[in-house]
Amino acid sequence: MSAISASDIISILKTEVENFNWDAREREVGTVIWVGDGIATIYGIDHAMYGEIVVFDNGVKGMVQDIRKNEIGCILFGSDTGIKEGTKVTRTKKKAGIPVGSGYIGRIINALGEPVDGKGEIPFEDYRPIEEEAPGITQRKSVNTPLETGILSIDSMFPIGRGQRELIIGDRQTGKTSIALDAILNQKGKDVICIYVAIGQKASSVAKLVSTLEHHGALDYTIVLVSTASEPSSLQYIAPYAGTALGEYFMYQGKDVLIVYDDLSKHAVAYRALSLLLERPPGREAYPGDVFYLHSRLLERSSRLNDELGGGSMTALPIVETQAGDVSSYIPTNVISITDGQIFLESDLFFAGMRPAVNVGLSVSRVGGAAQTKAMKKASGSIRIDLAQYREMEVFTQFSSDLDESTKQQLQHGNVLMELLKQPLAHPLSLHEQVMTLCIANNRIFDAVEMKDVKEFQRGILEFLDREYPQIGYEIEEKKVLTDELVEKIIEAAKEYKSR
Repeated sequence: MSAISASDIISILKTEVENFNWDAREREVGTVIWVGDGIATIYGIDHAMYGEIVVFDNGVKGMVQDIRKNEIGCILFGSDTGIKEGTKVTRTKKKAGIPVGSGYIGRIINALGEPVDGKGEIPFEDYRPIEEEAPGITQRKSVNTPLETGILSIDSMFPIGRGQRELIIGDRQTGKTSIALDAILNQKGKDVICIYVAIGQKASSVAKLVSTLEHHGALDYTIVLVSTASEPSSLQYIAPYAGTALGEYFMYQGKDVLIVYDDLSKHAVAYRALSLLLERPPGREAYPGDVFYLHSRLLERSSRLNDELGGGSMTALPIVETQAGDVSSYIPTNVISITDGQIFLESDLFFAGMRPAVNVGLSVSRVGGAAQTKAMKKASGSIRIDLAQYREMEVFTQFSSDLDESTKQQLQHGNVLMELLKQPLAHPLSLHEQVMTLCIANNRIFDAVEMKDVKEFQRGILEFLDREYPQIGYEIEEKKVLTDELVEKIIEAAKEYKSR
C-alpha cells in the first residue's frame, strides 16, 4: 500500500475546508449542543433573528427565542426524540408565520395552521407572520359600532364595540367560555368572522364546544384554532399569535372579526415554562420579566382600522382565570390594565343561580356608551343605578322585618331585574327583544308578577309583541332608535298582554 504524501493530505483538507465554508456561508448550518424539554441550544448560527424558524435534520422546526453571545436557544414545534447532540440545524431566514385564507373558515386547525379535523388540506391565499406590529394611532378609528353579544346583562350595561378588547375574568367553572360562545352564536348573519383560540385545554372540552357550534350552524363563519394540554408549551405559546394573524388577514380586507382567547392564564403558564427552561431570570410568581409585553403586544393588535385601510375591525375577548376570586394577582392585573374593560364573573352568584354570573359592581366597559345604539342607551338608562341601589338595600334589609312601602317596591323591582338578567345558554336575544324587555321593566310592569313566573312572562310578552305588533320590533332593528311613541306603543301592548 503506497503512502499518501503530505502535499496530498494538505490539498484534500484545503478543498474540504473551502467547500464547507461556502456551504456554511450559503446555508448557515449550526450544531445542537444541548437538547431537552422541548428546548435546543445551537452553536454555529451567528446571524439568526429573534423569532426566526430553523429546521433540524429530521425535519422538525424550531423557533429562535434566545440569542446569546456564542449560541442560540430554540423552542421546538414537535417532538425532540429524533434530535440529539451533534444534529445539524439550518437557518431558513423566514420569521414564524401561518398560511391564511378564507378556506380556513369552518375548519379546526392547530397552532401551525395545519388542519386537525380530518377534512383534508386547506387552500391558502397568503402567508402572514405570527408576530406583527400593532396598527399605529393614526391607522385607527374610534370604537363606535356595537358588537352585540345577545346577553342582556352585557349589552345593556357593559356594551362591547367592534375593535374593543373586553376581558372575561372569573374563577374556574363560572361560565367564562359560555359567555364567549354565546357571543359567537349571536354573530350569525351579522357578517362577522369568529376565531376561537383554545390554549392548553382538554381535547374533550374543545370537541364539546365544536359540536355546540355545529349544532347552531355557527361553524359556517368560525375558525377553531386548538393547542391542547397534551401539546408542547411552544405550540401553546404561539397559538394566540397565530389566531391573531388569521384575524388580521380578514381585518385588512375590511371585514369584522371577533377573536376569543381561551385562556391567557394558561398561555402565560406555557410561556413561563419556556422561559425557565431557557434559563431566563424569574420575576414575580416565577413569571419572566416580559410577561406583560407577552399579552400587550398580542391584544394591541385588536383595533378598528380607519377608512383608508378598509375600516375592518378585530374585537378581542380574552379570558383569564382567577384563583378564589383574587383579581389582584399578577396575570389578572396585567390583562385588566391592557384591556378596555372587564366582565367579572363571581362563583357566589353562579351558585346562587344567577347565570350569567356577572358582578355588576366590578364589571366595566371603558368604551361604554360610545358603542351602544341610541335605542339601547335610552332603554338601559337607569338599570345600573337601580341594581346598585338594590344591592345596597338588600344588605341593609337582611336583618329588618318591617319595611316601608317604597323600600319594598325598590327591593321587588331589583329582584325582578336580577331575574330578567338570567339567561339560558345559547339563547341570545336580538336588539329589539332586549330593548322591549328593558322598556317594560323600567315601567314596572314586571313588578306585579310572581318571581317564579317572571321569565315565563317575559318570553310570553316578547312572543306576543312579535306576533301582534311586528312593526315595533322592525322599527327598532332598522332605525336603532327608541322614540317616545314607540315606548308608549310597547307599554300599551304589554298592558294588553297582562290584562289577557
